Amino acid sequence: MARFELKLPKMGESVAEATITNWLKEVGDKIEADEAVLEIATDKVDSEVPSEVSGVLVEKLFGKDDLVQVGQTIAIIETEGGDAVSTSSEVAPAIIEEIQKSVEVAKESVAALVSFSESDKFFSPLVKNIAKEEGISLAELESIVGSGKEGRVTKDDILGYIKNRGSQPAAVMATPAKVVEAPKAASVATPSQTVSPVSVNGGDEIVEMDRMRKLISGYMVASVQTSAHVQSFIEVDVTNIVKWRDKVKNAFEKREGEKLTFTPIFMEAVAKALKDFPGMNISVDGDFIIKKKNINLGMAAALPNGNLIVPVIKNADQLNLVGMAKAVNDLGNRAKMGKLKPDDTQGGTYTVTNVGTFGSVFGTPIINQPQVGILALGAIRKVPAVIETPEGDFIGIRQKMFLSHSYDHRVVDGALGGSFVKRVAEYLEAFDVNRDY
Repeated sequence: MARFELKLPKMGESVAEATITNWLKEVGDKIEADEAVLEIATDKVDSEVPSEVSGVLVEKLFGKDDLVQVGQTIAIIETEGGDAVSTSSEVAPAIIEEIQKSVEVAKESVAALVSFSESDKFFSPLVKNIAKEEGISLAELESIVGSGKEGRVTKDDILGYIKNRGSQPAAVMATPAKVVEAPKAASVATPSQTVSPVSVNGGDEIVEMDRMRKLISGYMVASVQTSAHVQSFIEVDVTNIVKWRDKVKNAFEKREGEKLTFTPIFMEAVAKALKDFPGMNISVDGDFIIKKKNINLGMAAALPNGNLIVPVIKNADQLNLVGMAKAVNDLGNRAKMGKLKPDDTQGGTYTVTNVGTFGSVFGTPIINQPQVGILALGAIRKVPAVIETPEGDFIGIRQKMFLSHSYDHRVVDGALGGSFVKRVAEYLEAFDVNRDY
């Protein structure tokens, strides 16, 4: 018998940590190779961690809701034969000793873990993450004077506090004892209020948000607090696109094995416009602007449970229409089935959301931080329109839609924001009806 260390696997270049949401196996359970042992969640995607070996789970080093770094050992599996990390009896004691140290460190971390949800104050996910990484207690976090809207603590506030934290050692050392006691006292008093809520008419139902909805809620509020949102709207005639798609969609599906929706056509136009206006393909970090080399388009997708996720089409400007259609369909299908990988939602530089899917004519979407723009595609409608010809103007039926562009007025002015969405419209209206795929 030997021991195998199950580590948190690498989940993409930009993913460094994950939260354990559920253990699928308990200590003593048998595990087959490639069988899922636990479920984890990054800030965007839920996924499973499979075992690389067959054996028996003998130890769990972290509990539910614990934050784990990529490469950290999260469980010990007892194996037979060659599945072990090492079969040498001389090495085994050293491994066991190292594991025991890891267990002690993990237990200390769990004991010191603070649930920021106990606070009545709102803290953005970014602020919470910084507080966890720096070991800031709930009492300390609540004591920071916020400069944001309604006194909320911003990134600059907490970083400033950390910078000056060393000059107040006594206060810092004094807070943990209070923090440990406070949640216990609160946990005794609150169940009767939260578990048995009082309803005025007896028909209301109180349901706690799931983990993903809580994250989305935090991101949306933080985005509105961070960016000065402003919108530009433009109406686009997409009659030629509708006619072309109706003409080629069956042949396209037969030849490529992919359905041709309007989304890849719109994404193609957005990618072209971003090349023309690189000032929209940026992000903001404090007082600095980061100009992105790659054009990675986020594609907002609704999940079956009603939540929202934004998978990313990497290097979208380098794809032809067939490649774009394959990427859109692949990410959309995997999003619906819950099969997205953490890296699928990372690295976006600009986002597109199709509000027309649900019949909306236009919308005012919230920016996906740290990006500076997001484009909403409205529903395509048949409308009467004035058509100009050399023989004069006449009224005809055209297929039209609205593009709604939300952008960050801190770094994008109306000239750039308006010109960008106009360029997208120009590409769509100049669509070649005789083009190949």
